Amino acid sequence: MRIAQFSDSFLPIVDGVGRVVYNYANNIAEKGHESYVIAPMTNMGYRGGYKFDLVDYQSIKIRNRQYKIGVPLMDTHFQARMNRINLDIIHAHSPVTAGQSAIKFAQKRGIPLVGTFHSKYKDDIFDATGMNMIAEVGVKLVVDFYDKCDEVWTVSESAADTLHGYGYKKRIIIMPNGTDAPVVDPNDRQKAAEAFGLGEETVFLFVGQQDWKKNIERILLAAAEIKRRAFPFKLVLAGMGPHADEIKKRASYLNLDDKMVYTGHISDNSMLAGLYQCADLFVFPSLYDTAGLVVLEAATFGTPSVVVRESSAAEVIKDNINGFLCEDDEWDLAHIMELAIMDKEKLHLVGEMAKCTLPKGWDGLINDVLERYERLVKNNIRK
Repeated sequence: MRIAQFSDSFLPIVDGVGRVVYNYANNIAEKGHESYVIAPMTNMGYRGGYKFDLVDYQSIKIRNRQYKIGVPLMDTHFQARMNRINLDIIHAHSPVTAGQSAIKFAQKRGIPLVGTFHSKYKDDIFDATGMNMIAEVGVKLVVDFYDKCDEVWTVSESAADTLHGYGYKKRIIIMPNGTDAPVVDPNDRQKAAEAFGLGEETVFLFVGQQDWKKNIERILLAAAEIKRRAFPFKLVLAGMGPHADEIKKRASYLNLDDKMVYTGHISDNSMLAGLYQCADLFVFPSLYDTAGLVVLEAATFGTPSVVVRESSAAEVIKDNINGFLCEDDEWDLAHIMELAIMDKEKLHLVGEMAKCTLPKGWDGLINDVLERYERLVKNNIRK
C-alpha cells in the first residue's frame, strides 16, 4: 500500500503526536509499504535520512509557541509534489491545516481518510483565545472534520468520550499508542546526569510541553511541600513551551530554585533516554492529555509513574502495582513523591511491573493498523 500520514507537528519538535506519526511512518516503511509524512516545514534540526518520504510545506511561526502553523493549500511547490504521489489511503492526525489538506487530497483522489483524535481541541482553542464562544465554534469545526473521515480513531476510551462529548455521533475505533523497548545504555544515564547535575538525590521527572494545561502547577506545589519536609530531591522539567518563563517564576516564588532542573528542548534521543534512566519517579498529573505516551516511554526504562486517578493516563495503571494513582491534589501527589523517596524497594518493584505490563511494541500495533487500512482500501466508498 501507499500510505501518507498528515500531521501539524513533526520531529524535531518532541511532542506526542509527532513521535506517534514518526513511529507510524517508520514501521509502515519497515513492513515494505510506501510511506509518507506530510507536515509543516521547520528549521529546528536535520530532517533527512528517514525510511519514509517527508513531504513538507510552508509554515508560519506561532508567537510564543514551539510550533509552526502550516499553509499547505497556499504552497504551490508542495501541491506539485503531492500531485506526483499516488496514494491508497491517507491518515490525518489533526483536524486543523493538515487535516483540511488531507480531506482535499482524499476527496480529489477518491481514497479513504482515517482521522485520529489526539488532543482536547476545545481546551486548546479556549487557552489560545480565552473566549468560550470561539471554543464552541471551533469544536463544531473539529466535529465537522471527523464527520468527513471514513474512520475515526482515538488513543484511549476517555479520548473517545471527549470526542463524543463534542458532538461526534459515529463509531470510534480505539487504537492505542505503542512504544518499543529501548536498548538501555548506562552511558546515556551518565551523560544525562553530568549534563544536568543529577546526583544521589531522588529525581522526579516530567517530560512534555511547558504549559500550565499540563497541570505543572500541581507538580510545583507538591515539590514545595516535599522541600518543606526536608527531603533531598531534584525536579526535572524536560521540554519547552509557551509558559516556560512563568513556570520558572512560579518555582522561584515557591523557593524551589535549588531543586529545579530545566532542560529545554531535547532532540537527542539518547539524552532523553538518559533522563528516563536517572528518574526515580515520572510525575505526570496532566488532565489534558488523551493518552500518556510518556508514561509508556518511562515504563520501558523501568521508571514508574504517578498519574491522576480517572485521567486518560490512568486507564492502564493499577495502583501500587504498575504505577501510582493520586487525586488531583498537591497533598496527595506529595504523599506519593514522599513514598518514592522513602521506599526505593517498592519503587523498584512497581517500576519493573510497569516495564512488564505497560509498553506495547509498535511492530505488533502497526500490524493492526495495516489490517484496518487494508479493509478501508478494499471497501472504499469514495471510488
